[in-house]
Order: sequence, then C-alpha cells, then structure tokens
Amino acid sequence: MAWDDPVVWILIVGAIVLLFGSNKIPQLARSLGAARKEFDNARKGLTTAINSEINSATPNPTFSSTVPQPASPQIIASEKNPVEDDPLMIAARNEGIDTRGKTRSEIAAELASKVKD
Repeated sequence: MAWDDPVVWILIVGAIVLLFGSNKIPQLARSLGAARKEFDNARKGLTTAINSEINSATPNPTFSSTVPQPASPQIIASEKNPVEDDPLMIAARNEGIDTRGKTRSEIAAELASKVKD
C-alpha cells in the first residue's frame, strides 16, 4: 500500500469520519485553520522583529564608506589606543582592514591607500 493510492486516502477519510463524526469535522477544520493563521502571524511578526533588530544593529557599509560620519563627542581615542566606535575604526572595518595592534595613524594611512586604489 502506497500513500499515493486513492484507496488508502478513502480509508483514512472514512476512519476519520467514524472517529470524529460528521458534525465535528468542520469544527476541526476551522480550528486547524485558525491555528495556522495565528502561527503564520506570529512567524511574520517574529521575522519582522528579527530583521528590524539586525538592520538597526549593523551599519550600512555603502553609506558609511561613501559619506563620512561626524565624530561623536563621546568618542575619545588616543593615538595608541583607538576606540572601537571611532569612525576611523568603523571605516577601516568596512574596507576589510585588520585594526588589531595598530595606531590611529597606521590605520589612517592604510585606509587612505586602500581608498585611493
């Protein structure tokens, strides 16, 4: 017996009618439809929430690399210890430059040569 055999489906439908009765089947179908609708709405809401969280957490690389962002007054970076939120560091990361262990002037020189090319 295969699942694509019409006789199998007729037997399954007959067994369901015998178990639940002909009055309960429409109610069962309505409740299944309502549950599916609630599930789809919850999934869409969760997907929208996740996408908006991702979009707000990651900067737009095309925007940040073409338009210089003004430095925030809260960012104080020394020459030897650049801050991760420094616009120079963000631009260097967007261009794929490794910034670990480098000073601001080294990062700026590497960024300038990369942008020039």
